[in-house]
Amino acid sequence: MAKMRAIEAAVHVLRKEGIDTAFGVPGAAINPMYAAMKAVGGIQHYLARHVEGASHMAEGYTRTNVGNIGVCIGTSGPAGTDMVTGLYSATADSIPMLCITGQAPTAKLHKEDFQAVDISSIVEPVTKWATTVMEPAQVPGAFQKAFQIMRSDRPGPVLIDLPYDVQMGEIEFDPDLYEPLEPSKARATRAQAERALEMLNASERPLIVAGGGIFNADASDQLVELAELLNVPVIPTLMGWGSIPDDHPLMAGMVGLQTSHRYGNATMLASDFVMGIGNRWANRHTGSIDVYTKGRKFVHIDIEPTQIGKIFGPDLGIVSDARAALEQLIAVAKEWKAAGKLADRNEWVGQCQERKRTMHRRSDFDNKPVKPQRVYAEMNKAFGQDTCYVSTIGLSQIAAAQFLHVYKPRHWINAGQAGPLGWTVPAALGVAAADPERKVVALSGDYDFQFMIEELAVGAQFNLPYIHVVVNNSYLGLIRQHQKGNFDIDYCVQLSFDNVNAPELNGYGVDHVAVVEGLGCKAIRVFEPDDIAPAFARAQELMKEFKVPVVVEIILERVTNIAMGAEINSINEFEEILDVE
Repeated sequence: MAKMRAIEAAVHVLRKEGIDTAFGVPGAAINPMYAAMKAVGGIQHYLARHVEGASHMAEGYTRTNVGNIGVCIGTSGPAGTDMVTGLYSATADSIPMLCITGQAPTAKLHKEDFQAVDISSIVEPVTKWATTVMEPAQVPGAFQKAFQIMRSDRPGPVLIDLPYDVQMGEIEFDPDLYEPLEPSKARATRAQAERALEMLNASERPLIVAGGGIFNADASDQLVELAELLNVPVIPTLMGWGSIPDDHPLMAGMVGLQTSHRYGNATMLASDFVMGIGNRWANRHTGSIDVYTKGRKFVHIDIEPTQIGKIFGPDLGIVSDARAALEQLIAVAKEWKAAGKLADRNEWVGQCQERKRTMHRRSDFDNKPVKPQRVYAEMNKAFGQDTCYVSTIGLSQIAAAQFLHVYKPRHWINAGQAGPLGWTVPAALGVAAADPERKVVALSGDYDFQFMIEELAVGAQFNLPYIHVVVNNSYLGLIRQHQKGNFDIDYCVQLSFDNVNAPELNGYGVDHVAVVEGLGCKAIRVFEPDDIAPAFARAQELMKEFKVPVVVEIILERVTNIAMGAEINSINEFEEILDVE
């Protein structure tokens, strides 16, 4: 055994658990950890400009590759409260992430000491586990438990709060003897798989709904294998987009009130059976339960027992890790196929493919100012099938989900349930840090972009290149559309003003190009629709040359209504739609 500070033992545990990257902001109460990281070595640290930004970088890092766990570090007091949004976002989307905060000495926790706050109590509702460690000798065990909790069952974030004296306390610890704890995963049985396939086989028009749990289980290949064995179309949720390639014959489109395809909604409404795997029946996917469930039976497979029946009672619920369930389903399906027991789905698949071929929204507009639909059409042409898109919320994200294409797992990275403005810039930086070879293209409206624009300096400082497309209508576009549709107002949602330093913006307000360049990055502004493609080409050249984020700002028409509705059977199509013959 070796004698060392407790915080040095914590860093050794991080390394043993596979951590080699962290995002954070140092401060007095967490400086012992920074000293330990320097002494132990092996962890690349990215200095954020805001602790919330660091938490979103850690989220993006986790979401990029199987097995990743992003780490965010902050000092005491407001650093922890700044992390709350990141913890909420990670909890909502089942993302494992470790947040580490410094804390006032244990003897002063009850004395309203400077920046002493009960952060573990504050974040309890938005974490899987949160703890303030009160004894130095308990630090290694707390970190060991944290990793087991994050990886077990439904993944999620953990916060460990470390008082200054606890970090500095000396303990006995031998890193060579450390072993991670085995995470727990629920597994479907053979009998459950047989029952689920009996129900599917008895239906005429079945679908598989694939959620984000497919990615957490690293089960995209198994999903596609099962779909192909059964010849059953797949509807990915927004969080499951990319689990089956967009151009796969069995990819039937997305369903929902906003981030959906016309053909996806039409296919769902035509179905009579749905098997949901690793999804949670989110309300913006389902709309009202009466419309979503009418005339069809459901099997729901999810790793979290409390998700079964939370939104509606399925005809069969199975608590299981997605991969474990898919492996059982594949084994049964192979036997049934060999025995000729699987139903013929060619007619149903053909109907789904015809809807996918014909039911599209128009995107080939030549208008000036630019219509947003044109932007996404140009992105599809410019960036290719290996592109990883990062976005969070707003009309920009909704339109992106309607028009863009995703072909690979974990190549649509989105803050789904929480949807915090400002998430996109730091999350994209986290993705770039996790996979330097990946082609990363982020997408923001102007307001999301402004929320945490300062984090672009992190990309410049640490050479994290990616392309950020900013569609600028100088409006809170989604909120304006909701105000107009529900209250007939347009109130406090305009971002436009005459910028005395940039008259060429004609009332669009903030000069994003100047701000971006001031932060050490590159930027291009586009006014004409025919200039979008050349701008994207130039952005890729600049990114390779300078190894920094490159922003392409496209000035849009001020008001564009994007297709959405209150039910999946009553979507408002505001722009011209195409029914291809």
